[in-house]
Amino acid sequence: MTREHVMEHIVRLQKAGMPKGICSICSANVYVLEAALEHGLETGGHVLIEATCNQVNQFGGYTGMKPADFQGFVLRLADKVGFPQKRLVLGGDHLGPNPWKREPAEAAMAKSAELIRQYVMAGFTKLHLDASMALGDDACENGALPPAVIAERTAELCRVAEEAYRELLRSNPDAVPPVYVIGTEVPVPGGMQDEEDALQVTRSGDLMETVRVSQEAFSRRNLQDAWQRVVAVVVQPGVEFGSSTICEYDREKARALTAVLAELPNLVFEGHSTDYQTREALKSLVEDGVAVLKVGPALTFALREGLLALSLIERELLGNVPGATLSQLIDKLDAAMLSNPTHWKNYYHGSESEIALARRYSLSDRCRYYWNVPEVRQAVETLMENLSAAPIPLTLISQYLPVQYKRIRAGLLENEPEALLKDKIKEVLEDYEFAINP
Repeated sequence: MTREHVMEHIVRLQKAGMPKGICSICSANVYVLEAALEHGLETGGHVLIEATCNQVNQFGGYTGMKPADFQGFVLRLADKVGFPQKRLVLGGDHLGPNPWKREPAEAAMAKSAELIRQYVMAGFTKLHLDASMALGDDACENGALPPAVIAERTAELCRVAEEAYRELLRSNPDAVPPVYVIGTEVPVPGGMQDEEDALQVTRSGDLMETVRVSQEAFSRRNLQDAWQRVVAVVVQPGVEFGSSTICEYDREKARALTAVLAELPNLVFEGHSTDYQTREALKSLVEDGVAVLKVGPALTFALREGLLALSLIERELLGNVPGATLSQLIDKLDAAMLSNPTHWKNYYHGSESEIALARRYSLSDRCRYYWNVPEVRQAVETLMENLSAAPIPLTLISQYLPVQYKRIRAGLLENEPEALLKDKIKEVLEDYEFAINP
């Protein structure tokens, strides 16, 4: 008997009236992933970790990892913290031709097929198929592809995934069949690039059209069985964030959208860019059928907050100690960002001082692309070594990490820099846990 995928279980519960959901961790940062796995160990739930097509692909992506590399990386972290692999779910986000959208459709789709195949063969079981973008030789009005073309390409990617799964079964008869997510959201992943971007909730008619044409495209390829494993549609329920602004969830504005779930007996919604929503808003999203809550920048934002707080503690402790070598983390991070502005220059605007402030504190958290720069990584290691030499005075923890101070006093947290840092990240995860488990 085929084992039920956790996403299918969540759909069943949602349709039975239980507001159950899952948090999707979208990060490749070691501290974030270890914190997520430790948190999952503490709560007893599944942990869903997703990689994007730009982050991880057959050419290495911007992390330098192929799908099998990312799988091995996550499994090693799970083993390190003692998290059971049976409760670990790997997902692929925006899998499709986006990395090659400037190439002709035939070439871009061929690369997308190989991308999908490698994700499936590496054991990724939750696949967001996204062929929504116009490709190099597509002729379309306003750069928008017709829904029927998107549906055909999505179904073709699913066909490739199903073939890869059958191939995987030959070496792993217990492999769980993949489940699929279709659709995309506006604006693009990673947050609004313009603070004045108009945010529009997905229209219910557009959603139903996406589902209809997608089901028909699947049927034309004899993918009816795979269609039964389409568990979610990506929608824009009205949540987003920019460099310094957050669009709060308003369930009344999303009422027309969420109401149509009653007509979709096997589907829930997937919400992207749920970062920085309040725990009450996240809970409302899940109650309204947005059962998959993706989060990424909010986790690395918390990581950055924790690391900068620890660097200030380091300065207080060692700044006047003769012969002490400080990490200089804050300066080295900014130097790395200035020397290679590729990852932030299109996101931050304004005067020089405004951009400098955004580089460090923006909600878009473009800092996350620089933690693996050798000089920055070495600074983090130095910081951790400096603060591990002796217990950090509680007075300094109270000053810079007050929540962690209270947890140490309550006997819930060890006074150790890595534990402090991960607990800072877990503050975000606790909001999601509040939302996804009724």
